[in-house]
Formats: sequence, structure tokens, C-alpha cells
Amino acid sequence: MSLASIGVPGLIIILVIVLILFGPKKLPEVGAAVGKTLAEFKRSAKDIMEDEEPVTPKEIKKTDQL
Repeated sequence: MSLASIGVPGLIIILVIVLILFGPKKLPEVGAAVGKTLAEFKRSAKDIMEDEEPVTPKEIKKTDQL
């Protein structure tokens, strides 16, 4: 299930629920916290992907022989 399958009506419902739960004064703070969390997650995922070294065909053959 991807975010695209939620659609506009689903996003509106989610925003209304969040608005009811937190109130209009806390909504910017909640949005900022979610944004910072997503940015940190993306940064960490990018770092992990950059740290991995590509596997060469020779390495694959060596592991198959074991």
C-alpha cells in the first residue's frame, strides 16, 4: 500500500482527525516534528545505502562454492 493509494479524501480525513486531536495551535508543531523525523529517516537511509559496497561477480562465485 503506497501513499498514492490514499488519495485526496483520505488525506483530508487524516488532517481533520489530527486537527481534532491536537488542536489548531499544536498543529504546526506536530507538522514540524513529523517533517524533522522524515528528514532524519531519509538521511539515515541514504547513509546506509552509500555505505554498502557493490557485490562483484567474483564474490558471488566465491559464496556459491562454499
